[in-house]
Amino acid sequence: MIPFSRFPSFFRIVRGAERAGTPRGRRRAWLPALLLALVPVAARAEPPRLVLLDDDGFGLAQWMVIASPDVRVLGITSVSGDVWQKQATAQQLRGVEIAGRTDIPVVAGATYPLLNSEALTERWEALYGKLVWKGAWMKRWVEPTEQKLPPYHGPDVVPDLPEGNPTHKAADGIAAEFLVRTVRAHPGQVSIIATGPFTNLALAQRLDPEFASLAKELVYMGGSLNPRQRLPGTAAEQFAREFSNSPRREFNIRFDPEAASIVMRAPWRRIVMVPVDPSTQTELSPALLARLSAADTPVARALRGRPTGFPLWDEIAAAVWLDPSLIRRSHAAFVDTNTQFGPGYGDILSWTPGYEPGLGEQKEQVVEEVDVPRMEAMMQRLVARPASGAPSR
Repeated sequence: MIPFSRFPSFFRIVRGAERAGTPRGRRRAWLPALLLALVPVAARAEPPRLVLLDDDGFGLAQWMVIASPDVRVLGITSVSGDVWQKQATAQQLRGVEIAGRTDIPVVAGATYPLLNSEALTERWEALYGKLVWKGAWMKRWVEPTEQKLPPYHGPDVVPDLPEGNPTHKAADGIAAEFLVRTVRAHPGQVSIIATGPFTNLALAQRLDPEFASLAKELVYMGGSLNPRQRLPGTAAEQFAREFSNSPRREFNIRFDPEAASIVMRAPWRRIVMVPVDPSTQTELSPALLARLSAADTPVARALRGRPTGFPLWDEIAAAVWLDPSLIRRSHAAFVDTNTQFGPGYGDILSWTPGYEPGLGEQKEQVVEEVDVPRMEAMMQRLVARPASGAPSR
């Protein structure tokens, strides 16, 4: 039996209803209130948050979102970036297998950027200097680094994955159409977390000009404003070398600048930008990896032996979407991408509100700093959650 003391306003509702109308009408007025009051709070819980994940791979960030109990992942889309699209698709398929969530569709996306290419990037480097990271086009490090160089190969090669190769297949269709169809099926309800280049999102916006406006929000990891190294003497410090001379350059945006500009000018209801700036206070250190992989769950076991020394780029984007209170400092800015083929190609452009040129730029919440201890605690908690299977529809 549910004690009425749990519902202190119940009697006020009934008394108010009884004072109005005829006896029969009074009964009709207060009966729904009675039934609602008798329903346990848990039974009246909020519906799950709907989200799409768009990325150039799969890792801890995606596992965090999938493991969250109040979240329903509607799908995962792949795009070329750190690796080619086919390899990213394989990683995503294997990732949902490890999570016990093969009910989540994985949809293959764009293989090539809209205009940028490997040859064009090499030409740019000959004119303006070497890039620190080129993702799928990376052949060698310019200077020694502790991080291992991934094998260079073409777009149709899918190397064996360290965590094992997937046994199920990607869903039919292409990512851009899937994104449009899913957002249209749930207008105003679907968040999109993008942690790779924006090619899929740009194609979706060009296919359907209402795509962005029908989504609930876009949260993306990408761009750079003015990062400062917060963890000197660590392996993650090496990733900040580029920012000392090129503070506005970041790989996710630089890989497909034209797509980034299309997405940044699209009419989203809300945009949260997670640039590299807050990531310089984070690192997947051996100690953190040991804490994350200590649990006896498939995801925790899959993390064992993973390379360390990387900042928590994508994990920050996932974490601040799951819990916005992790954001310690942010500001509003209008943001766009430089698409002129010159020394600043792919760099971030930003303006304080009132200074923007007014050519379609959108106001974004730019994350500057996050609560790292709380974020790491969240990561550890979610990795330790046992697989719960598909959520109720």
